[in-house]
Amino acid sequence: MSYALQTLWHERTRYASGVLAVTFSAVLIALQCGLLLGLFKITSIPVDNTTADLWVGSTAVSSVDLGKPIPNSYISRVAGLPGVKMPEQYIANFANFFKPTGGTELCFLLGSLLDDGTSGAATLLSKEQREALTMPYAIVVDESDVKRLSLDSKDGEPKINGKKVHLIGTVKGLKSLAAPWVFCSLHTARQLMGQMLPPDHVTYLLARCDSPQRAKEVASELRAQYPDDMVAYTAEDFSFRSRMYWLTRTKAGLAIGYAALLGLIVGAVITAQTLYSATAANAKEFAILLALGIPRWRISLMVITQSFWVGIIGIAIAYPVCVGLRSIAMQFNTDVDMRWEILAGTATITVGMALIAGTLALRSVKQIEPMNLLR
Repeated sequence: MSYALQTLWHERTRYASGVLAVTFSAVLIALQCGLLLGLFKITSIPVDNTTADLWVGSTAVSSVDLGKPIPNSYISRVAGLPGVKMPEQYIANFANFFKPTGGTELCFLLGSLLDDGTSGAATLLSKEQREALTMPYAIVVDESDVKRLSLDSKDGEPKINGKKVHLIGTVKGLKSLAAPWVFCSLHTARQLMGQMLPPDHVTYLLARCDSPQRAKEVASELRAQYPDDMVAYTAEDFSFRSRMYWLTRTKAGLAIGYAALLGLIVGAVITAQTLYSATAANAKEFAILLALGIPRWRISLMVITQSFWVGIIGIAIAYPVCVGLRSIAMQFNTDVDMRWEILAGTATITVGMALIAGTLALRSVKQIEPMNLLR
């Protein structure tokens, strides 16, 4: 191993392109996967920004934005269960937003109780905003959607489903992937939905539990007891389900996933070709070693070891590059999720690709004939 490192250092100019190829590959994979997760983290914002442990909705709901109305009477099925606090009503539904300057935009209403200690109110709403939202037809949107909805215009009045609304504030960090999130009180949401939401119906019932484990148990019990007309998920499961729906069932998810896979393939091809060329360039040196009686398997092992260290060095360089590029992306309000699972997965894949590339490069070692190369 030490000899392989010495060779790498001695031939650093020759292997520099291989290290750069591995670095490029690792950065590409990490950023593509991080962008993918960061982007689809937006789709579960209504779930992730509440304090509810349990979500009860219509049967087989695939994503938080696809819930159908359920009767308020379902509260009795959840209330009173051991370890479960009183469920809250929650409205989540698409609506038509009429811009003050003309034109319409599809938005997504999120109506909840706003009292202190409630589980449905968005955690990023301040106490003052929650109090202001109790006024009739008051709404809050993310600051990134203000211009999109023309709420910065002093002309005209915004409307939702034909009813006038007024903006009382904005939040940061709750931007949407498709339709803008519009936060309001439960009463306002019901008034804005009108006949589109049947009387005595809501979209979800939210509840807190004594512990995450108890939430899993309650969700499992409710699914088993009422399989035909409702479903229950823990907040964690529902968040993951919403993201996976957008990732695997929508064109946007498939397109971004394909781009991430393409980055992996491109990185693998570049790495393999670069290491193969570097190994082939050392053909005469290897021929000398063979002529001196060094077994061919020892040379092959050295090639694999060199490939391994090329991968490690490439990853070491790629990490600060990824951190820097993520910081730049954050300046443009683009979330690149660099959780440790992504970094560990990228390192594993990159080292694996480097070892595979080294294995492919062994073809050039097997073709070395000392007598031919040393003439």
